Amino acid sequence: MEMKKQASPIYLTGFSDESAEDFSEQLQYMQEFGIRYIEIRNADGINVADFTKEKREEIRLKLENAGIKISSIGSPIGKISIEDPFEPHFESFKRVVETAQYLKAPYIRLFSFYIPKDKPAADFREAVLERLHRFAEYAEKQDVVLLHENEKGIYGDTGERCADIMKELSSPKFRAVFDFANFIECGEDTPQCYSLLKPYIEYIHIKDVSREKGIVVPAGYGDGEVKRILGDLKESGFSGFLSLEPHLSNFAGLQALEQNAKKRETSMSQKETWKLALDSLKAILAALSWEAEA
Repeated sequence: MEMKKQASPIYLTGFSDESAEDFSEQLQYMQEFGIRYIEIRNADGINVADFTKEKREEIRLKLENAGIKISSIGSPIGKISIEDPFEPHFESFKRVVETAQYLKAPYIRLFSFYIPKDKPAADFREAVLERLHRFAEYAEKQDVVLLHENEKGIYGDTGERCADIMKELSSPKFRAVFDFANFIECGEDTPQCYSLLKPYIEYIHIKDVSREKGIVVPAGYGDGEVKRILGDLKESGFSGFLSLEPHLSNFAGLQALEQNAKKRETSMSQKETWKLALDSLKAILAALSWEAEA
């Protein structure tokens, strides 16, 4: 009798700060949605890179009481200009590592530095890689895993440059986040980027973009080929986190996250748009017969 192949386990997580600014409310909503992990970025209006020891302890206790764990630190590390001073930023990175260790977060998300708009990205390749190597060497010693995210305007905003970074730095402690929407907003072809990065992908950010409308939309309603790529991940035996980053409404901190961020007008509340993003992802997973673990 032929045994049915079991899909590898996946876990749903997401940026809870897009549901509410107040951290207790964030956790309340995640409990209502059945979400048992969060990607922490802002709590009570404070960025994770700015958490004090007291704030870390407060966060830890609230997580423990809610029965929720952290999948990743959604840090802003690497989201400065490549021409900005590095050492103060490296000190901030070390504090983020401390926070990740204290909160038992397995991953830290980071970026590969904004490139001056009037200069070729290739001119900054060596400087970017040198800084990323510094991060990677420190992470290795501290036993944390760094995840590089493709983001608009940074060195690693195209599939080819992301692949270049990963070929140089890939290790068990330095892996890739795949973000559908960010590639589309950079004019990239997501299946092509996925093919380039597939060997390095360890974490997925779920958000989609409509090229025609020029806005972020729920997964499956844009041009990110979300279902197609998730289907291939399933068949390939991917196991790990699918992290919702809805970006469907205004939320505290949006302007700090994106250069030239456009206001997202909606009559829905932040909680409602988060639930919409979740339901859209669940519909895709159901169509793929891929059930997330609790």
